[in-house]
Amino acid sequence: MDKSKILVIDDDQDVAMGLRVRLRANNFATVFATDAVSAISQAKNETPDLILLDLGLPGGDGFLVMERLNNIESLSSIPVMVLSARDPQANKERALAAGAKAYFQKPVDNDELLAAIRKTLGEVNCIM
Repeated sequence: MDKSKILVIDDDQDVAMGLRVRLRANNFATVFATDAVSAISQAKNETPDLILLDLGLPGGDGFLVMERLNNIESLSSIPVMVLSARDPQANKERALAAGAKAYFQKPVDNDELLAAIRKTLGEVNCIM
């Protein structure tokens, strides 16, 4: 079975590298984008199985990225999980309403994140 591919969209290099190490250690392939514009092109080019999305990005925030993903038929079914340092009271409900499968406050608990990723990918793979 091929490794599930996860697109990490985060402009914080330390966060991205930390996620890369953890995801690869758990047998996931990773690709990266650091801003809203490259996020969409990476999603088109790589067709990831899941997207981890930060809300605070250069070139447009994570909500704009989710809106664009939802408007592109080939990308609209990719599950998105939001990881954000922004105020969860103001953003969690909005992110879930925009289609996010989960919302995690940074710093993220790695075990919780990996469990949510496995659960979401398992649900996707059961459907296909």
